[in-house]
Amino acid sequence: MWRHAIAALLLTSQAAHAITDEIQVYDAEVTEPGKFNLTWHNNFIVSGRDTPEFPGGIVPRHALTGVPEWAYGVTDWFEAGLYFPVYTVANGGHAFFDSMKLRALFVVPHAHDRHFFYGVNFELSRNAEKWDTSRHTAEIRPIIGTRFGKFDVILNPILDSSFDGFDELEVVPALRVAYNYSEKWAFALEHYAALGTIGKILPSNQQEHTLYAVLNYNGAPTGVEFGIGKGLTSTTDATVVKLMFIHDF
Repeated sequence: MWRHAIAALLLTSQAAHAITDEIQVYDAEVTEPGKFNLTWHNNFIVSGRDTPEFPGGIVPRHALTGVPEWAYGVTDWFEAGLYFPVYTVANGGHAFFDSMKLRALFVVPHAHDRHFFYGVNFELSRNAEKWDTSRHTAEIRPIIGTRFGKFDVILNPILDSSFDGFDELEVVPALRVAYNYSEKWAFALEHYAALGTIGKILPSNQQEHTLYAVLNYNGAPTGVEFGIGKGLTSTTDATVVKLMFIHDF
């Protein structure tokens, strides 16, 4: 009986990744000190599950989730951020306030000019009941990247926490391999996964894996990122579209 209960809780802990406000791999670049940046995230589940991941949750199929992400460059190695408001427009047009998040990003300075770059991002969230089973959650996102020629390879080995112990940290890595066609255009493949917890990695058929084809335009001070994702397992939403608008002030 207890084994079944624990398994159900572990599966429920993965539900937060079915609908998400941010589908992005961090590259260790920060806003110029003294300036503001806005990144507006929009994610739409074209084809996905028709039932919520937990009682009272949001149905993934045809849900549009977004958030304006506000950032301020404090130094060349530290950026402070605020996600507000995180919102969802569910199938049928019902709109929900989901969450708000505070962010602190620490990086090696001038990552864009380095062959090897790194950093770490911390986030703290206050969640509505429909968004997450935990009212408070956190993210630890290490950033490890290398650049050679026109190619970037960046890994974000993310850990998510509901403040319920080390073994319950969720393992949700993200990987980006990009080809920088020019200073303004890049093409990339991105992989996002939800593998289980540190204390219990799920069997492969219960994990979530999504592969995105991504197009980036950087026409500073304005940029756009567009991607189409395909779920690779039966527990993953089948088709997701992401669209980000970026502007430096």
